[in-house]
Amino acid sequence: MTGHPELGPLRPGDRVGLVATSGAPSPHNLAEAVAVLSGWGLVPVLGRHIGDRHPRASYLAGADADRARDLQDAWCDDTLRAVFVVRGGYGAVRVLDLLDPDLLRSARPKPLVGSSDVTAVHEYWAEHLGLATWFTPMAATGAFLDDETARAGVREALFEPFPGRSLGSFEAVTLVPGTATGSLTGGNLSLLSMTLGARGRPTPGIMGRNAGRIALLEDVGEPVYKIDGLLHSLLRSGWFEGLSGIALGSWTDCGEPGEVRALVEEVLVPLGVPLVWQLGFGHGSAALSVPLGVPATLHAGPVPRLELHRP
Repeated sequence: MTGHPELGPLRPGDRVGLVATSGAPSPHNLAEAVAVLSGWGLVPVLGRHIGDRHPRASYLAGADADRARDLQDAWCDDTLRAVFVVRGGYGAVRVLDLLDPDLLRSARPKPLVGSSDVTAVHEYWAEHLGLATWFTPMAATGAFLDDETARAGVREALFEPFPGRSLGSFEAVTLVPGTATGSLTGGNLSLLSMTLGARGRPTPGIMGRNAGRIALLEDVGEPVYKIDGLLHSLLRSGWFEGLSGIALGSWTDCGEPGEVRALVEEVLVPLGVPLVWQLGFGHGSAALSVPLGVPATLHAGPVPRLELHRP
């Protein structure tokens, strides 16, 4: 496969790094994740601080500097063929300013795998390294360990070339019909709002940054009013400016689905770009694994789907 070597494919015998940039994985889930990846023929290598706990905040997997160091060390270790961020929660945004982009750019590209709070890291990799990444269920969570379909999707994503693949869901519904082509961007809505600013630069180059791209948006555990505010934060920043299309994923534990759908119709339909509801990625069951930063076509029609292209 050409164009995006950072997406794989992996092969049996490859060594892969496991790190925690946000919350701490439970020892049981981490052991299960190691067992699954080993069963795929991979050789998991644990980050030095993956078992740490922050002295103040139980929601963080150790100190910010240590989580940043584990991520950076795994990425810069050329004996590793991929980096799995094993769970989300909260905390990835706290490590971004502790990373060295020049050092990261000097390493050989490889798959970076994760979703949810890891959206902050995906955004950083896209902005500072110009690399594509994998938005997938995470290895030390129930979304991966307890969901055979989602787990098989992660394996297919990492071991098989992606061009020509078509992604969709039986629950997908077209809200604004049309066809959109562009590079995929986005991820978790809350994290996209958190990463609008950077140290010393309130909203660096947001207006028009996503022109010609297809946005993927999902979230979990947020009430409808909070989703309303997050969407408007992106709107007011110019994040939606110039998008060619929008695909929405799952909104697990975000209240009544009908209320969420009514909200996104109110806020996003007026943008006038092809728009699909519930395409199948995010925190829902059988969640799809989707590459960010690659060209794709969103078909918003009677059978909505996302078609991935070779660069």
